[in-house]
Order: sequence, then C-alpha cells, then structure tokens
Amino acid sequence: MSDGPVTRPRIAIAGLSLEASTFSPAVTRTEALHPKRGAEILAGRPFWAEGGALRDAAEWVPILQGRAIPGGPVPMEDYTALKAEIIDGLRAAHQQQPLDGMVFDIHGAMSVVGMDDAEGDLAVAIREAVGPDVLISTGMDLHGNVSWRLAEAMDLLTCYRMAPHEDALETKERAVRNLLDRLALPAERRRPLKAWIPLPILLPGEKTSTRIEPAKSLYAVIEEIEALDGVLDAGFWIGYAWADEPRNMAIVMVTGDDQEVITDTAERLARAIWDRHTEFAFVAPAGTLDECLEAAFASSKQPYFISDSGDNPTAGGAGDVSWTLGELLKREELADPSYTAIYASIPDANAVAACLAAGVGAEVDLEVGAVVDPGPAGPVRLTGVVEHINHGDPDAVTEVVVRHGGLRVILTQLRKPYHVERDFTQNGLDPRSADLVIVKIGYLEPELFAMAADWMLALTPGGVDQDLVRLGHHRISRPMYPFDDFSDPATTPDLSARLVGSWS
Repeated sequence: MSDGPVTRPRIAIAGLSLEASTFSPAVTRTEALHPKRGAEILAGRPFWAEGGALRDAAEWVPILQGRAIPGGPVPMEDYTALKAEIIDGLRAAHQQQPLDGMVFDIHGAMSVVGMDDAEGDLAVAIREAVGPDVLISTGMDLHGNVSWRLAEAMDLLTCYRMAPHEDALETKERAVRNLLDRLALPAERRRPLKAWIPLPILLPGEKTSTRIEPAKSLYAVIEEIEALDGVLDAGFWIGYAWADEPRNMAIVMVTGDDQEVITDTAERLARAIWDRHTEFAFVAPAGTLDECLEAAFASSKQPYFISDSGDNPTAGGAGDVSWTLGELLKREELADPSYTAIYASIPDANAVAACLAAGVGAEVDLEVGAVVDPGPAGPVRLTGVVEHINHGDPDAVTEVVVRHGGLRVILTQLRKPYHVERDFTQNGLDPRSADLVIVKIGYLEPELFAMAADWMLALTPGGVDQDLVRLGHHRISRPMYPFDDFSDPATTPDLSARLVGSWS
C-alpha cells in the first residue's frame, strides 16, 4: 500500500444484507439471499455500473453480495458457507494485489441461528483477512445494529436518514464516496475517529418514521452535524426491534478528524434523542383490526388502506400468518360484492397450485396460510372464484386472485411484499378504485402512501408484532425503553461518547 495519495485505489466489495426476526419460525436459506458474484455485483448499483459516475473511480474487486427480503434467521451452515466464500475471495484478491479499501454492503439486522451479532462476526473475519491497513466502509439501514465489535472493525459507517428509505441508494453511494475521499488522503490521515453512544431505546420503525415528529426533526440535525468542520459523517441507528439479541438498541455515531467536535456533537444528538424518546408514536392512527375495519367501513374516503403490520414481510414476518384473513372472511361487509376490498397477500404454494389446476373462473375451496408460521389461527378456509392468474413475478413467481364476495385475496407461490401500484395492476386489480386495501406492511411505502385517501395501522399478531412487550424479549440489554420505566431522573442513562479505537 502506497504512503502517498492513491489515484485509482483497489477496492473490494462484499456483504450479506438481511433484516431477520428471531420471533419468526421462518429461516432464510442461501437461495433466498440470491448471492451475486463478480460483474453481477457491479451491475446492481448504478453509481459503479457501466457508465456510472464511480465506475472508473477505482479498480473494483467484487467478491460476493447476498441480499434477501426480510425474513427469518440464516441457518448456521448457510452463513458459514457464505462467510467462507467471502473470506477466501478477499484473501485471494489481497494476495494477488494488495487491496486499498473495501465496501462492506450490509443491512445491519441479519440474524444467524445460534449466533449473536452476525454482522459483527463477519466484519471481524473480514478485518482479519485483509489486515489493519485496508480502509473499510459500510452504508447501512437505520434499522440496523451497530455493536461495538462492528464499529471497531469498520473505519467508515453511515446509515439511511429517511424512513421509509427513499435515500437508500444515496446512502450506499455516500458510503462509497466517503471511502474514496479518505483513500485520496495520505495514509497517516485516512482513518477517522469514531464517537459511539448506545441509547437504551428499542422501537419499531412504525414509531420512528421520519415523516413525523420527533424523528423528522432529529434526523434533520444529521446533515447539520455532517456540515461541521472536523466531521465526516453522522448517523442515528434506531436499531432493529424484532430480534432478541444484546446488540439491539439505538446507536448514535459521529465520525471525523476533530475529537472534540465529534464527541460533543454525538453527545448533543444523543441527549436530544433521549429528551424526546417518549414522544415516538405510530406513524398513523393505530388500533385493533376490528377498530381499523370499523373506521374504514364508516369512511367515505377511497381507497382506505389498512396495514396488517404483525406479519409484515418487509420487516421479517413469515408472511403467511392467516389470522387477519380469517377475520376478514367473517365480516358481512366484505361478503357483499358491492363493497370492493383487496387483501395482499398470503404465500401458499399448495393453494396456488390448486387454483392453477382449477383455472380462471373456477370455484375453489382452499386451506390457506400457516405453512411456516401457524400464528394464532392456523390455516384458514377460503372459498371463492379464481379471478386472475399471473406468472413470472420475480418474487412471488406465480400470483392468484381469489374473489370471495367483494374481497379479492392475492395468493402467492413465494412470499412477496406489495409496495407499488404495479404489484396490484399486474393481477388485474385497480387499488385506486377499491373501497379498502389491506396489505401486509408497516408504514406505507411511498406509492401506497400517495395513493391512500386515508389509512390505519392494525396491531395484528405475527413475528413482527408492533407490541414489543407482548412479543416477549428476554435477551436484550436492560433496562430498555419501552420495557422499563425511566421516569425517575436517577435512571437517566449515561450518554457519554466512547471513542472507538482502530483495529489492530
């Protein structure tokens, strides 16, 4: 490695990205992570793809990158094999020609069966493989976790500043640009200082959306801190609420070259967050499913959206808890064809196969859901008419719409989140003209949010239950809000910044 500025650094790319609920009985196998290798990794990001702004900024050395939609933990044998491939690839690349840097592409909330702090474990192994001189940068989801071990193994850390994550790609690029900027400095000045502060707060994303206060204002401070002399980056990781590991909590981190500035700003941000920690509330009116349905039926606004939040597949739910569907099928309002409603969705390959065998227009009598997560209801009986079949969806593979009265139920071969209008229209459904749309989601993603005339968050059961106390954590660090009472000033946590040392 040269002591002088590097004009075209040699930078490796690797990582495993997953958000995994330890309360879900599902597992995420290797195939669900869709591992990419070599040039396929570069094609996945526009900034370093062919013609991208950073394509020629470095000699990119893509090793392996896996990414899955949220789900259950990764089995140990799958993780061990993927980890070994990453480490072997990095060692081989580094021996062939020394690496200058690495992009560690992760989410931050991956769980592995039988292991705490999977990203920390992988980061330490990577650091040991490439040595102390290689600069490593990561851009993470704000629902990720930053353990001390992860913070120590990384040199540069940044995270999203918006929830929903409309700045995801911007954050990933910022992590790369931060790395390139530091590699352009003389070797002795490249590695910044890191001020790290844990906060005893564990909240679901639906209570920390940057669309509303207090998160809106707290995250707005991040860019102000970043603009200060002596600061490179600042982050507020709210953490991942649905894994029961000691690392799961909120973290503030500020990186830069001025120890006094990064320490002071980290502490001020941490205090600002703690001063408002009891203000975090659901991003929408919330209630039981019955309360949400009654509000929808009484409303003249159309379409009315209800989030079936407890089994949200984009937070780590198995996706096939059928309790909500069973409750919908009991409602007389939805048996009336004049009231139009859509439910998305239930993954059940056997039910989909039965619909395919019957064909469009046929009447079917199905047992649906609870294949992975039995939930409180088990499988639910669904009778109706096969109205539409769609083949070729990249996530669901095959989708089927079954009509029961005024309710259209989407069944999928594999688990799929429904986030955009096209997810519905490709199934012959017009969500804009529906009276009611019930979707397995937490806060509404941007297209659905813009489409909804009104909406509520239903506090339903599942592996990502919004009621964390009801869900039952046993291994998180305590005391922790909202599990414990901090009303006595004597219980105020120590929010002093700790400087994270460089790896040696």
